[in-house]
Amino acid sequence: MKRTSRVTWVVVSWVAVLLAVACAVNPVSGKKELMLFSEQQEIAMGQETDQAIRQQYGIYPDKELNEYVDRIGQGMVPNSHRPKLKHHFAVLDTPVVNAFAAPGGYIYVTRGILALMNSEAELAAVLGHEMGHVAARHSMAQMSGQMLAQIGLVVGSIVSKDIRKFAGLASIATQLLFLKFSRSDEYQADALGIRYARAAQYSPGEMLRFFSALENMSAESSSQRIPTFLSTHPMTKDRIAKVKEQVSSADVRLAVKRNDYLQRIDGMVYGDNPRQGFVETGVFYHPEMAFQFDVPNGWAVENTPMQVVVGEKEGRAALLLQAETSGQDLDAYLQAKAKGLEQAKLLRTAGEAVNGFTARHAWFQVPQQEGEPLAVRLSCIRKGGLVYSFVALSTYSTANSFHPVLGRSIESFRAVRDPKILNRGPERLSVMHPDGRQTFQTLLTHAGVDRSHWKQLSVFNSLSLDAVPEASTLVKMLR
Repeated sequence: MKRTSRVTWVVVSWVAVLLAVACAVNPVSGKKELMLFSEQQEIAMGQETDQAIRQQYGIYPDKELNEYVDRIGQGMVPNSHRPKLKHHFAVLDTPVVNAFAAPGGYIYVTRGILALMNSEAELAAVLGHEMGHVAARHSMAQMSGQMLAQIGLVVGSIVSKDIRKFAGLASIATQLLFLKFSRSDEYQADALGIRYARAAQYSPGEMLRFFSALENMSAESSSQRIPTFLSTHPMTKDRIAKVKEQVSSADVRLAVKRNDYLQRIDGMVYGDNPRQGFVETGVFYHPEMAFQFDVPNGWAVENTPMQVVVGEKEGRAALLLQAETSGQDLDAYLQAKAKGLEQAKLLRTAGEAVNGFTARHAWFQVPQQEGEPLAVRLSCIRKGGLVYSFVALSTYSTANSFHPVLGRSIESFRAVRDPKILNRGPERLSVMHPDGRQTFQTLLTHAGVDRSHWKQLSVFNSLSLDAVPEASTLVKMLR
């Protein structure tokens, strides 16, 4: 027997044994299913994913709002199919409308989706839906299937070099964030969301109002690359019809708690938060950290709590910025950063200051496994107790075209001194009691809300502009 065939036979035999033993009873269906992860592994994966999500997207800095969402979620856990699993609920600091669950009971809602909701019952239904994905282990079942596919690629890699390059998987956190569940998974999660919300004495029919708002929602503009609820939880007519079938007339007697909920989100940040950075007239400003730098004309900017990425529109060059608290000598700091560039060839160094700030710079040629080498510039700039690290990237053959542009951006780094920039704050939701006589459009006009927000607020309140809100209820405005 040839060595390649023998190794392949061993791997295939191992896979056969794995398939024979890797079955578990699904907590919801009670049926056996293929599952390559134990509950302990699922929880460990969730903990790792939670750290990545918190670092990448940030938790909304409102302790009371996070505690409120957690309390609603924890109130449903005893009635779930995994009551002994410790659940965690948090609000992500992004205007994108989404909710999702990581393995092991880690559940997130964005402040964007909270702005879209109009009652505690809606929140309970959405949290229940995500709890349903966790209870039925939907993400773990999908990852088990991906692992089997990966094993198949490993077998192929032993036999064929051409297949080997496809054998890698993306990071688990990224996979989970962009995971799209099957239609049957969504149906099951909806049914479980209804069941869990009803058991907690919330009217599950409010899920239909939420679905309606989702369908009417205009596309949101955000610099954060996080998917929307509609992309990760596709809406279909069948899905809405199935939810309608499961809602009973008796449910109307259960709690909705509209005004209670709206009072909780009063003052919540609406839209992008300029305190965390924004682009205006070709300049990236960060009021909170009081710095700015020029953005090349026509380049895209992605801003997250972890880093700022400026990319050329065709993806041929990029500029990355990260900030870190450090008292380390700047030369030693740059050398430590440079160790992350594998097999890099140092071309030259420089120590010119940048607009009065101490700085160190280094240029490298970095080989790639496939394709031509990269031209990389690493610049570390000290401002106060922070070191700002810029990494400029392009292919080596295009360095003469792109690195002068990238260099000008790096060398434009400076302190923000304009009070109008330093004091720039976000818009916030504001709730008010209507008088029962004025239309919603009249209320918006009197409140001085910019017309550009009218359509979105109409959706967020489930009110047409010519509707007259009742005096007994609250409506969401902006301040």
